[in-house]
Amino acid sequence: MANNKSSKKRIEIAERNRLRNRSYRSALRTLMKRCFTACSAYVQAPAEGDKEAVQQSMSAAFSKIDKAVKVGALHRNTGAHQKSRLSAAVKQAIEPASTSV
Repeated sequence: MANNKSSKKRIEIAERNRLRNRSYRSALRTLMKRCFTACSAYVQAPAEGDKEAVQQSMSAAFSKIDKAVKVGALHRNTGAHQKSRLSAAVKQAIEPASTSV
């Protein structure tokens, strides 16, 4: 346990930051899962409404990734990697469906 005032404060700050980072990462994983689910639903049954849902879910995930990187909850390279994964999944879902229809 910490002995002086400054180290006690650092422990409190570290805990606060840990909880904030955890909430950002959790929300990010949820939004990414939503986007991947929307992509697979669009591949199964392409519809214009589903295409719009894919685009909106990707946009929401991108926004959350950018905010997490800005706050420092996520490293910028990790954020870029996740955005690349999402972009590839959305492109793969939308491109073949538009050429076959």
